[in-house]
Amino acid sequence: MKFTIETDPAYGKYHWTGHRHCNVALSTSEARKFANICPVCRRKLTKGVEQRVDELADRAEGFAPDNSIDFVRLQPLSEIISTVLGSDSPAAQKVWNVYNALIEKFGNEYNVLIDASREQLAPVAGEVIADTIVKVRDGKVDVIPGYDGVYGQLVVSNKGSIIKSRPRSVQQSNLTDFT
Repeated sequence: MKFTIETDPAYGKYHWTGHRHCNVALSTSEARKFANICPVCRRKLTKGVEQRVDELADRAEGFAPDNSIDFVRLQPLSEIISTVLGSDSPAAQKVWNVYNALIEKFGNEYNVLIDASREQLAPVAGEVIADTIVKVRDGKVDVIPGYDGVYGQLVVSNKGSIIKSRPRSVQQSNLTDFT
């Protein structure tokens, strides 16, 4: 089976149009309703990639040519583990302990994310992480879109509870950060 691998575009820092200082994130249609002006502070919103693509598009959203190759959307393994463990950072030692155990057992991240069964993953990573990896693989997770320098957040539902990745800190600054 041929397919390509991608990360959910909504996970990016500028997917939706928004304004991080006011904690406002808007889809393309919502941003247009507000004329790209922040509904909180009335300043211009930072236009997101989705809106820019929509403005340039000459086809309807979701269009795919007949001969296009299928794709699978994955999240980085460290991000999945970090979300389940409730870690502040995917670089935390407890995240890397699980990550390294999985890589040692399965050889590489793609084998973990694409090929290993839930039954193979659970003894190494635990039930919840194994379930979450399979949900990511099957496209049964959501991403709260990123905006204006704020990364998107992975949202997973496991056995009645909802787990969200913690927002990562914004490292990129712009001139309005200093006024």
